[in-house]
Amino acid sequence: MPERVDGRGPGSGDGPGPGARRRGPVFGLAEVYNPSMLPTLRPGDRLLLHYGAAVRPGDVVVVRHPFRQDLLIVKRAVERQGGGWWVRGDNPQVVNDSREFGAVPDELVVARARVRLRPLGAQRSPLAVASWALSAVRPLRAARSLSSLLRAR
Repeated sequence: MPERVDGRGPGSGDGPGPGARRRGPVFGLAEVYNPSMLPTLRPGDRLLLHYGAAVRPGDVVVVRHPFRQDLLIVKRAVERQGGGWWVRGDNPQVVNDSREFGAVPDELVVARARVRLRPLGAQRSPLAVASWALSAVRPLRAARSLSSLLRAR
């Protein structure tokens, strides 16, 4: 089953030309639906997205699937390769990434994820709420060593 992200932000992905002012929001929200980014992201997590942000190796990004461009997927940018980004999920059990479809062209990179927002679970005990509060909002930063580890696989 392909991964799916529900993106809420700038619509078409057709950005303004060089020097033009960007219309619409620069930030938006997306919801993760599949386990390809476990343990970093879980289904149900929300992402604060930064549209048009520069991408670096190790960043978590939302891209349009190269074979189904109406499908948004969340992956980790590993390295630049042939005019695009080699992207992989953090979960080695899920192969819906560049190992399947190759490098993702730059024009299909929609946004860079800045922050993960984890929803509060059904349990409302003080301990569960405290545990959630400590991990609910977490910045997603590029880990330099992570891109090296992913390339080594």
